Amino acid sequence: MYEWKFTETRPFSRRDFLSTSMKAGAAAFTTALLPKLQTEAQEQYNVLFIMVDDLRPMLGCYGYSEMQTPNIDRIAQQGTVFNRAYCQFPLCNPSRGSLLTGLRPNTTEIKDNTSTNKDTLPGTTIPQQFKDNGYYTCSVGKIAHGWYAWTDKVSWSKRIWKIPFEEEYYNAKPTEWKILDVADEELRDGMAARKAIEEMSTIKDIPFFLAVGFDRPHVPFHAPRKYYDLYSTKDFSLPPNHRSLPKNAPGYSLSADLQKFSEELILQLTHAYAACISYVDAQVGLLLDHLEKLELTEKTILVFMSDHGFHLGEHAKWEKGTLFEVGLRTPLIVSVPGQTQVGVRTNALVELVDVFPTLCDACNISIPFELEGHSMLPVIKQPDLQWKSAAFSQLRRRLGQVYYRKESLKKMTGIELTEKDTVDGYSMRTNRYRYTEWGAYTEHGEKFADLSVELYDYLTDPDETVNIANLPENAELVSQLSKKLQLGWQEVLSEIDGSISVSHKKLPWDINEDGIVDTEDLLLVSKSFGLEKLENPKVDVNRDGSVNIIDLLIVAAHFGETSNSSAPQIRANIPQHQLDILAKRLSEAYLADDGSSIFREGISVLESILDSSLPGKTTLLRNYPNPFNPETWIPYQLAKPANVSISIYSMNGTLVRTLKLGNLSAGVYRSKSRAAYWDGKNKLGESVASGIYFYTLTAGEFKSTRKMLIRK
Repeated sequence: MYEWKFTETRPFSRRDFLSTSMKAGAAAFTTALLPKLQTEAQEQYNVLFIMVDDLRPMLGCYGYSEMQTPNIDRIAQQGTVFNRAYCQFPLCNPSRGSLLTGLRPNTTEIKDNTSTNKDTLPGTTIPQQFKDNGYYTCSVGKIAHGWYAWTDKVSWSKRIWKIPFEEEYYNAKPTEWKILDVADEELRDGMAARKAIEEMSTIKDIPFFLAVGFDRPHVPFHAPRKYYDLYSTKDFSLPPNHRSLPKNAPGYSLSADLQKFSEELILQLTHAYAACISYVDAQVGLLLDHLEKLELTEKTILVFMSDHGFHLGEHAKWEKGTLFEVGLRTPLIVSVPGQTQVGVRTNALVELVDVFPTLCDACNISIPFELEGHSMLPVIKQPDLQWKSAAFSQLRRRLGQVYYRKESLKKMTGIELTEKDTVDGYSMRTNRYRYTEWGAYTEHGEKFADLSVELYDYLTDPDETVNIANLPENAELVSQLSKKLQLGWQEVLSEIDGSISVSHKKLPWDINEDGIVDTEDLLLVSKSFGLEKLENPKVDVNRDGSVNIIDLLIVAAHFGETSNSSAPQIRANIPQHQLDILAKRLSEAYLADDGSSIFREGISVLESILDSSLPGKTTLLRNYPNPFNPETWIPYQLAKPANVSISIYSMNGTLVRTLKLGNLSAGVYRSKSRAAYWDGKNKLGESVASGIYFYTLTAGEFKSTRKMLIRK
């Protein structure tokens, strides 16, 4: 199985230090901690982020002259149309989870449409990053997927607005279409547009990230009559491959669900699909008109996109869920105020994971270190720029859902398969080819069979009618493409990283401005606690007039972020005296912890830094809290492996309790997750009285004793 995980080149990085809980919401502290940064953000662009469901690039600006989409075309006229943009997974939940985090499906581990929870989603989201940089973030309609999407309190400044549950909508059949004699605002997307306008008017005077999600043209194809009247079935033609599966293609890559569709029905559904697109276009027009009315057009970045492509009969397939061109290619239009080249269409290969870093780059805010995409701003500035050499996508199918019968698969693999086993496809789009490899996996993720490969040449076969992977004359080409697929997206990003020069942003939490947030920045802040005269004003990160634990935790929450790919590496060896300083600040953070995300995440990073260091000597450290009631943690560090125990004595020398910690490796045991824990009870399980006690660390031949206070 291809992991396509980010390969670190630094000995220590943001990912090395972030725990699972930290990944769930990197730097997700409340904007109240950054009051003055919010003021500075007013000089940055707003973002109007428009997401449409199940939309293929069937728009006027993409060359479909029969389509009436004047408002989406308005965005194109003032921005850049990405002609070859590809999703990472052709299904709603995996695709949206990927694009919103800037992470690929093997990192998010979302590969189906079942609900997930924001707390289990790795990384930060686009709106969360903007919120953490002083923006007001607001969501109207469907942006993320699943029930968790409506309860995400981390990414958004206010509760997400959604349409009330409609049984007819959620239980619709894929072939359902209906002409309705209703006004636009009586349907879901009309309601969403008007709510978005209301929100826009409310937040017009502050920097905002407004996301608006439209349901159409997702089924059911319900739209007001006037949009159906824009078209007739004569405006559309059947795709040339509407009845044919690609020759020599593996059956598990297909779902021949149109075999029973009449040609008349296919054209009727295409007509309905087009009507729904024009309905959405009209709602987009309302947003653009209101943006102009508020005089915000020149201050706002516009993003228009879909989550994946859509089949209208190609390869006998309806809807989504394939690794073919129409299943993976999505519309993507970006307009940045002041861009010099407007109304242009670029053929640069881009991916939806690129949207996150692009918006950060354009708005001059930090790009999270762990993102797995690349800013498209250089392409917006220069549309004919040589860019990525490939775009990567993937798909998982349960064997109970594939076109081949189990008997056929058993004949191919020699293995009895179950419906819980999966077939995974990994696909790569280059300028000329699409290359896909399929393998079968057990329900536990173990690969047990290479089933097939697919290769399509778009120069000679734009409709993907013949899989040419097994032709002898293509053996070398298949070998080259297979190697490139397995090297994956990291290799492609490294190609453009070395050739593109982009302006570097100064990060507010990069105190010494060396291009990376590391221990040097933490120490500069820490050493400035309580000083009236600051040598470096950046140590007051939240600009509240004093330097304290909040400033340190803000820097810690951004640990590892970089504004420069050539920035120095984070040091692996941190001097002991500097570790002691950070340990002291960690104890202060424990005492001041108010349960907010800034404390949770900042403490997590400080703990990880301390836990990852190798001490030069064995030492017993001060317990925290001290005085304590009713429990305490006793930190220590080991210069070499040892059998460790901690004995607690009363003032008269009576043994109260012994904590046997066992054989431990060399390392630092300072954080709550690693330090020795004492519940304040004696060996009989009774709570001890207030007073002074002593505790002794025994580590091999080493012994050390310290005093502690219990106050009840």
